[in-house]
Amino acid sequence: MEATKYEEWSLGLHQQAASQRVPISGTLEVTRRCNLTCVHCYNNLPLVDREVREAELSSQEYCQILDEIVDQGCLWLLFTGGEPFAKSDFLEIYTHAKKKGLLITLFTNGTLITPRIADYLVQWRPFSVEITLYGHTKETYERVTGIPGSYERCTRGIRLFMERDLPLKLKTMAIRPNKHELWDMKQFVEQDLGLEFKFDAMINPRFDCSVEPVAVRLTPEEIVELDLLDPERAMEWRRFDERFTCAVEASEQCTALYRCGGGINSFAIDPYGMLRLCILSQSASYDLRKGSFQAGWKSFLSAVRQTKTTRQSKCITCRIRAMCGMCPANGELEGRDPEEPIDFLCELAHLRAYALDISVTPHGECEYCRGGSKYEELMRAVAKLRRSSNKR
Repeated sequence: MEATKYEEWSLGLHQQAASQRVPISGTLEVTRRCNLTCVHCYNNLPLVDREVREAELSSQEYCQILDEIVDQGCLWLLFTGGEPFAKSDFLEIYTHAKKKGLLITLFTNGTLITPRIADYLVQWRPFSVEITLYGHTKETYERVTGIPGSYERCTRGIRLFMERDLPLKLKTMAIRPNKHELWDMKQFVEQDLGLEFKFDAMINPRFDCSVEPVAVRLTPEEIVELDLLDPERAMEWRRFDERFTCAVEASEQCTALYRCGGGINSFAIDPYGMLRLCILSQSASYDLRKGSFQAGWKSFLSAVRQTKTTRQSKCITCRIRAMCGMCPANGELEGRDPEEPIDFLCELAHLRAYALDISVTPHGECEYCRGGSKYEELMRAVAKLRRSSNKR
């Protein structure tokens, strides 16, 4: 199927699912254990933690859940972690999902991939595999992961997938320890390996609300500078704004707390059988060990979706809200309040909009809008970023 037709088909499915509340897309965290100790990670637990391992769903429980989600209409499934291959029976779970006809994406760090696993994935081919590359050099990569030898194991995993022509993409988290190698990674992946590469700078606090990962998060100015240095990335942000602005404007008077696809056409299940709107949301959960997926989807998540806002905030009528990333789940992690605006995200969204000449209309008492207490300071940052990008 041609890419454009495929995208139209996929979008049509999601729109139909949204109108009918069909759980067409799911995310399964098969474990939060990982063999790496990355400085930015929000959910990596020790690989050898016996108590955590014993609390995880068994392969039999996972297979039962997979049967149920398919019965309810699930088509797309993401396996993530932690590190999925840290779970000893993961391939059994994965194979059951393949036999059920699910289109599977795998998120992995690649360090546990062996020739046997790579050969197995050729036999049971995933729709897509994404490996995270944390640095261009061994020194930077292992400064992020904290594990000696992990760089060689990651590059071996990449090589094993490439040799077997598996559908591989590479990505990275843009953080302080690897920012200086970001463009080297991009060149290496796209030009030397001939693979797709992307990066993300959005770092969240840990699930226990520890802000330790935030210490390596780039500043808003550093993040927007990356946008301006990559014309294709800048254009994608402009397209994103054009695509989602209408949806924001149409919902300005909406009092619903949740405005994403969680509980409408998507869901997430953690390693302990808790069903949630999304992988980041930790407040409302349904125990699949005590009830069915059908009940969790149709009754519990439906009720969660009915939650209303309790107060007016500048986020509700913000035209660029879709660019911001502010949502109840992020609010819970960052400030323990699903409705309180996150200053970091607000500053970043406005700085990005001004730097890319995207219109920002007044939306309440916002420090970063024209006339706000931080507006002039932000505009000086915009001028500085433009001067810097023009010199390159």
